[in-house]
Amino acid sequence: MHSYQKKAAEEFVRRILPRHYQQVSLLWCEPEDSRDVYEIGWQDGKLILKGNSPVSIAAALGWYLKDMAGVNLSWCGSHRELPESLPEAVPLRHVIEQKYRVYLNYCTVNYSASWWDWERWEKEIDYMALNGVNMPLCSVGIEAVWYDVLLEMGMEEDDIRQFLCGPAFSAWQWMTNIEGFAGPMPKSWIDSHLILGQKIMERVLELGMMPIQQGFSGYIPKKMAQLYPDSRIQRKKIWWGVSDSAQLDPADPLFEKMGGCFFRHMERLYGLHGYYAADPFHESQPPVEGEEYLQDVGRSIEKLMLSADRGGIWVMQAWSVRKGIACAVSSDRLLILDLNGQEYRRKENFWGYPFVTGVLHNFGGRIKLHGDMGWLAGNRFSILREEGLNVCGSGLFMEGIGQNPVYYDLAFEMLTAKGPKELGEWIKKYVRRRYGTKDLNAEKAWDLLLKTVYAPGTNEVETSSIVCARPAVEVKKSGPNEGFVFAYGNDRLVQALKLLRKVNSRTEGYYFDLVDILRQALSNHAYGIYRKVSGAFLNRNLEGMKRYSGEFLELLEDLDEIVDLRPEYRFRTWVSDAVSWGSNAEEQELLEYNATALLTIWGPDESTVLFDYAWREWSGLIGQYYAERWKLFFGYLQGILERDEEYVELGLPQAIGRESWRANAFYEKLADFELSFICGKKRFEECSADYGLIDRMTEKYFS
Repeated sequence: MHSYQKKAAEEFVRRILPRHYQQVSLLWCEPEDSRDVYEIGWQDGKLILKGNSPVSIAAALGWYLKDMAGVNLSWCGSHRELPESLPEAVPLRHVIEQKYRVYLNYCTVNYSASWWDWERWEKEIDYMALNGVNMPLCSVGIEAVWYDVLLEMGMEEDDIRQFLCGPAFSAWQWMTNIEGFAGPMPKSWIDSHLILGQKIMERVLELGMMPIQQGFSGYIPKKMAQLYPDSRIQRKKIWWGVSDSAQLDPADPLFEKMGGCFFRHMERLYGLHGYYAADPFHESQPPVEGEEYLQDVGRSIEKLMLSADRGGIWVMQAWSVRKGIACAVSSDRLLILDLNGQEYRRKENFWGYPFVTGVLHNFGGRIKLHGDMGWLAGNRFSILREEGLNVCGSGLFMEGIGQNPVYYDLAFEMLTAKGPKELGEWIKKYVRRRYGTKDLNAEKAWDLLLKTVYAPGTNEVETSSIVCARPAVEVKKSGPNEGFVFAYGNDRLVQALKLLRKVNSRTEGYYFDLVDILRQALSNHAYGIYRKVSGAFLNRNLEGMKRYSGEFLELLEDLDEIVDLRPEYRFRTWVSDAVSWGSNAEEQELLEYNATALLTIWGPDESTVLFDYAWREWSGLIGQYYAERWKLFFGYLQGILERDEEYVELGLPQAIGRESWRANAFYEKLADFELSFICGKKRFEECSADYGLIDRMTEKYFS
């Protein structure tokens, strides 16, 4: 073990246990058959942690805190109280069967981490290590690589910044879908995030993790076609109405030149560390048909990678992997990430190549209680390995974090688990850790939650929220997601909430759960009120419509106040964090636009189809955006009835299963409001953390 890794492990323990680190001794052990190992022990009043790497030691500490010390660490309210002397440990030796424990989706870095500073990233890396993650995606700061590469390739600085997307949309640029949207990227952002990316890389390396870095698959600026007119550069189709992009044919001589330049600058700025993400023709089509061309592409990209790093391994997302490309790559030089754990069925077990089975669960960072806990507890890695498949690891690939903490507590545990978990016993231990007490009411509440919001079949795309839906008489869905599906009675969720209110706990996790369950119950309840509004309008009952629309808007006002109790659910925090990166007023305005557009219209001002993809039941968004949209619509419909006119939605233009952004005269006006909100300077009021509001609102709506 290198001295710097020993120091890293010691500093890690000091960060996690600032009052107790002197009660911990660290020892090193050898891996077992190339598998990571950790041991937990107790001697002379000291906690003994052994591991074959810093991340193994970190995982040992994570398990001790969770299983033996009753600690709950979470994005959404933690319980970390410890006595002056650490609780005695039960001896344990654990061999981790999963070679790769992968973490992060490109989208996560924007939907949740767009505005993180080093302090926040440091906490997340520590959280990864405590949970045994050894392969994080490291995409922060790639802008600096592209900036230097394109300067060398002959582009002007202004053109480069126009090519780079705004900071909230980098994920889709690195996945080769778009260019230039919501930019130009400030030079100050490039410089600051080079430093941030280097800090992140240094930390994950010293902990013994294996970062996934950006590779090169031929994605280039459209401007390059002017600089290199003889090269084979294909213009892709416009991606979801946002923008098109350009693809350099991997068989073109420029590919090797530019790819070599890319890896050289990557090495200079961040080093080359063995794993490189490259997804050729991601969500697009190859310019030439046939397996022969795809094989040439695979060989070209592999050759380029190995010329930069002789030990390099190509990492591909299962969404876009093509057999011809994959099967042209050496068997020990390709790792496939099955993001949702389902693609291996459709793609012939990935033709024998090693793959990581994944959990996706969340899209866009939407706030919705859901997730099949039983599916998680079954341990997909163990199941697939018993079936004889070439699975070599587990991964978490959610598009957004900061929601459903119970689901992710178990999901992280399964990254290093051997075999399934008994869910009933697991949830009892979880509740005790999270609330700091053993309580029968809490156990009953969570039994209800497992049978409702966390029941089988709730794992994938979020169902709709009427709160965040763009108004219509017959609302079909709240975004590019599932429609309005209520697989459980809302009364059962309310029952769980009332049981939880009886628990004698004051932990942050307890308060978060109360707010979150009440939020979901009110969101569900709002749909019933909306149906009354819609019914009253269709029956031309003006008084009924006024009454029910008033009730609906009052509920949204109350809901906005409730979710503001939690810092995790405040739009103002998201915006202020974004603006803090701006070095002048112009940059701050651009960053505020990025932060707001991502969660609202997503795409271009005039042609967006992805609007409301990343809807959030957050304070500020509910009160100033979603509620205002509904007010405009209700006022419009009331005017229709008062003038005895007709309003027909049937036959309006559609966008991903709902009325398109400017589908008629009303939606034109609504779009104008949305743009004014996105482009305007936000004003937020601080609210007091009065948790008595939970009791008052529960009684008001569910007495």
